[in-house]
Amino acid sequence: MHSIALSFYIISGFVIFWAMVGYPIFMKLLRIFYSTRKLNKDYNYQPTVTVMVVAHNEEKVIEKKLKNLLEINYPNEKLNYIVASDHSTDKTNVIVKNFIKSHSQTNICLYEVKERKGKTNAQNEAQKIVNSEMLVMTDANSMLDKNSVMELVAAFADENISYVSGRLMYHNANVGVSEMESTYWDADTKLRNIESDIQTITAGNGALYACRNSEYHDFDPIKCHDSQMPRFYALKNKRALYNPDAIAYEKAGEILEDEFKRKVRMNRGILMDIMPDIRILNVFKYRWYTFFYIGHRTCRYLLWAAHLTLLISNIPLLQYGYMFLFVILFQITFFLLGGIQFKLQSDNRYLRLINYYCMTILAQWVGVYNIITGKTKPYWEKAESTR
Repeated sequence: MHSIALSFYIISGFVIFWAMVGYPIFMKLLRIFYSTRKLNKDYNYQPTVTVMVVAHNEEKVIEKKLKNLLEINYPNEKLNYIVASDHSTDKTNVIVKNFIKSHSQTNICLYEVKERKGKTNAQNEAQKIVNSEMLVMTDANSMLDKNSVMELVAAFADENISYVSGRLMYHNANVGVSEMESTYWDADTKLRNIESDIQTITAGNGALYACRNSEYHDFDPIKCHDSQMPRFYALKNKRALYNPDAIAYEKAGEILEDEFKRKVRMNRGILMDIMPDIRILNVFKYRWYTFFYIGHRTCRYLLWAAHLTLLISNIPLLQYGYMFLFVILFQITFFLLGGIQFKLQSDNRYLRLINYYCMTILAQWVGVYNIITGKTKPYWEKAESTR
């Protein structure tokens, strides 16, 4: 009994350590051995491009978004825009139609999805009318740097590259919970940058990314491109890259409830994403991608289970020394501090980081619960504090 408890204890402890500490450290060391590998760009490569914006009831930001798109630095004759409206019931469609009328010299069109089935379904439907060589995806509330499209396209330096993700920057990174999200996001994108330079990334960014239109795949509406596309191409031995010079700007959620709901939505496929395809384990074929996915994705998607397993397996081991007592007290204290920070809304940065981590684990648990109970949906209500 105790040997079983110890096995679970060691495994769960390792998963937590590797996800949050071990993998980031190892990647920084690995970067030293691959220091000569950098992202190649070809700015002379200028294929036709369609920029797709998916929107559902975005009347607050859609006009600002359209004006932002017109500032993009790319040959006009090679650039088209499409707004895929996911059955919007507010003034979104009217605003887009009026904008198109007042900018008749610009290649903008509106695709109206008749039944709301979520972002991925809207992308699947709208892609059918796209004829350009490259397809750039962006969110309605993400404002693009004028060179973002040029940067994305330039990163498709050869035919082996099928996907390029841009860099999301938060312009309210010093406000409440958004500071914690920005801190986490900056650390995560540094890992993606290393993965990209060595071989391929394990996940993208919904605010801004591109793929070859000919290689677009219709994913199940319950799934999102952020996690599905890089993996889909990696398993075809294609590359999915990260270009930090292709920039999109957003507001991070400033309200804890908004950020929590967003994380719950992100975990709508967490059980499947732990090991979505057995082929990932074929290290001889997929090389570093196998290591990247298990370290960066599998271990993180297991945090909800690892913390519970570590706590439970710790109990029968208490009689074997003070180390086990220390660990269980540390765990309990850690989560209590997260709850205290939530209750008192302390400004202490370390307490806020602990609270943010606890919120992330709780969001995973809610995601798992929604999957098991069939409450997972392919769409969601946007966080108003990000608009």
